[in-house]
Amino acid sequence: MLVGLGYIREQDPRTTLGHASLLAAVRAAGDIDADSLDYAVNQADFRREEVLRDVRSRLRGASSMVGIGAYIWNDAVVRWLIRELREGGFMGDIVLGGPQISYTESGLDELYPEATLFVRGYGETALVRLLHGEREFPGVQAAGRSAIAKPAQLDFAQAKSPYLDGTLPPCDFVRWETQRGCPYSCSFCQHTEALMKLKLRAFARERLDAEMRLFVERGVKKITVLDPLFNLDREHCTWVLHRLGELGYRGSLSLQCRFEQVTAEFVEACTRLDVSLEFGLQTIHAAEMEAVGRNNKLECVERAIAMLLAADVPFEVSLIYGLPAQTVASFRQSIDWCFDRHVPSVRAFPLMLLRGTGLDVSRERWSLEESGDAIPLVVSSSTFNREDWREMRRIADALPSRVASELVSIAGAAA
Repeated sequence: MLVGLGYIREQDPRTTLGHASLLAAVRAAGDIDADSLDYAVNQADFRREEVLRDVRSRLRGASSMVGIGAYIWNDAVVRWLIRELREGGFMGDIVLGGPQISYTESGLDELYPEATLFVRGYGETALVRLLHGEREFPGVQAAGRSAIAKPAQLDFAQAKSPYLDGTLPPCDFVRWETQRGCPYSCSFCQHTEALMKLKLRAFARERLDAEMRLFVERGVKKITVLDPLFNLDREHCTWVLHRLGELGYRGSLSLQCRFEQVTAEFVEACTRLDVSLEFGLQTIHAAEMEAVGRNNKLECVERAIAMLLAADVPFEVSLIYGLPAQTVASFRQSIDWCFDRHVPSVRAFPLMLLRGTGLDVSRERWSLEESGDAIPLVVSSSTFNREDWREMRRIADALPSRVASELVSIAGAAA
């Protein structure tokens, strides 16, 4: 039984792409009786007691295996749920995967004492092997044993698409992935595995082409691509964009990209579609870049901005507030730098210490302190206090209105 505890936005289908990908892999095995339950932990009507009741009603004794993905937004619910299952007498395997597991280098038994198996890395193939009775292979850690450092892998050429097999029928809005992995080592990000980088790997072109055809046939109106950085592989990203255009896709396309990888070919391909790009700049300051392992080459950033503006390709820049070495003044300067270069939209997000990241394990170096929220945020450090953080939050919250006023001014000047 797969239990999905997703963070679902208004336009999202009930089943997340990650949950559906696991379910598609299990169903493709052909000889496994798989059940699925999906919930949105962030919705007002979510009740953890309802999840427990539903799971218990479908259990089939000690032969059952319950699999759950653990994320920062559902961690408290996961811990409560597995504790209640054990106290209610469930004796079967409880398998946990997801970022909260993959990036915890030690102490899983203390965090999740009721679990019997943990999966680090890609879960599709690993889950199928577990369901076939295997217990010892790379990426799997049994309760009470030391972690197997090498993560579970995935054969990208054979990976099953939840869209193509009907597990996740396309609707007006879809979240899609064309590749996984990231070669960078930003210390706030979980797209790097503990102690190693995730290699960039694309899914088979035959699969991607079939998915694109399906999206066009079903009249999908918006595709949000979940690739950590869509334009890292220049050949891959331009092929995807050109192929969507050839197939006649008329909806919108949202992509997360890296400024330093913007080329004339990429920009030209973007102009053929209704594309919006998001660039995570985070900061313009060398000390802050060094603190988080993010070396932005600002001359390349400026060149890319100029190319995008000249081609009239919509894009936005995202920043982070609450960074080590940051101050209110330096945060303002990062925002002003963007507006001085006529970035059409600027957004800022609070820093979170995601489990197992470089900032998480070195928080004492910067005296990073978190809020007590369900999803903790960094609210003070050696360079800013809580009042400073609240001021940065006020600045960030005002950005949409500032963007609007800037655009009005630019439009008026142009007229």
